[in-house]
Amino acid sequence: MPLSGIRVLDFGRYIAGPYVGALLADYGADVIRIEAPGGNEDRFSVPVAGDGSGAMFLQMNRGKRCLTLKPGSDAGREVVRRLVRTADIVIANMPDDALTRLGLDYETLAALDPRIILVTASAFGSEGPLAQHVGFDAVGQAMSGAVHIAGHHGQPARAQVNYVDFATALHCAFGVMLALRERERTGRGQRVSASLLGSALAISNGLTIDYALNGIARGMIGNRAFSSAPTDIFATQDGWIMTQVVGNPIFARWARLVGRPDLIDDVRHSSDISRGDHGEELGAIMREWCATRTTVAALAELGEAKVPAGPVLKPSEALAHPQVAAAGLVDPMDYPGAFAPAPVVRAPVALSASGKAAPAAAPRVGEHSDAILSELGYSTDEIALLRAQAII
Repeated sequence: MPLSGIRVLDFGRYIAGPYVGALLADYGADVIRIEAPGGNEDRFSVPVAGDGSGAMFLQMNRGKRCLTLKPGSDAGREVVRRLVRTADIVIANMPDDALTRLGLDYETLAALDPRIILVTASAFGSEGPLAQHVGFDAVGQAMSGAVHIAGHHGQPARAQVNYVDFATALHCAFGVMLALRERERTGRGQRVSASLLGSALAISNGLTIDYALNGIARGMIGNRAFSSAPTDIFATQDGWIMTQVVGNPIFARWARLVGRPDLIDDVRHSSDISRGDHGEELGAIMREWCATRTTVAALAELGEAKVPAGPVLKPSEALAHPQVAAAGLVDPMDYPGAFAPAPVVRAPVALSASGKAAPAAAPRVGEHSDAILSELGYSTDEIALLRAQAII
């Protein structure tokens, strides 16, 4: 596998850090999750197993091994030093002052091994007035402009999924690949850093460039789009569908489908931005068309006409869709005490010449502590002493 032989120490929490490790584990890296004795707080969010382990934890930590450790203690620092000397990558999504306090800052790590790559993800970056503040995904969403424009009837609206966290993790994983490639040339590692704010702004950059150059403060438009139409959610006889009509060829196909070919040459609908300006009018036509059809019938006609559309699915329906099964996106993973196998979606990217690692569940608290410490040269008695001292 592409990352066989790469060892990763994952001090990450929640999503932005741990998902980097999960992606690397999917392709063969040996990823060691390091958490406090008894488990970290992110392990127990939305419990789905008898030991309290949560849904997000099972996704973020698949394929990893777990070492419990107090890294701030003297004995814990020695364990970290030994680990670093065996590792290629250290992941830690925490502010710089916390990194320094735990001895995970780049200068300290590079003194132990100049080939080490440190991956950090913070809320706001390492410089500026908010550098030492903490934040989660929704804060990044809110500061990007996206939450405002997605609002409706005067109320801003955030996305319920943590897309800023995932985008930050993906940027970090991209940075890791660059750093590994550069290390092949120079023999030295480096620090890879990203922030929730930076990722959120990158995703919403089209909105902010629009304002900077056009000077237009877009209002709250809910599920519509200001730069295309009809792009919205529409009710059918038995559900909801989403359409995204972008570009003149697709708009022409849509207009013919709904029986309004006259719209094609209407100057008000000559471009995406002008159609966005008349989104309410075009949406009304689409609402009327959808109201006479079931979801299946509407999607069949839209699909035949090559108009982008999909059903609005509930979480309970998403993984059951036939396309998900056909694409092989889900790996059922057992976890001791879980109510059922967890349907985990691993890295949704395929390499034509390289496969993923075999599916492996997230680890139990400290499941691999003894084995990992033995690999570092600790004896059975030394491991027992660390456990007696509550270091592991």
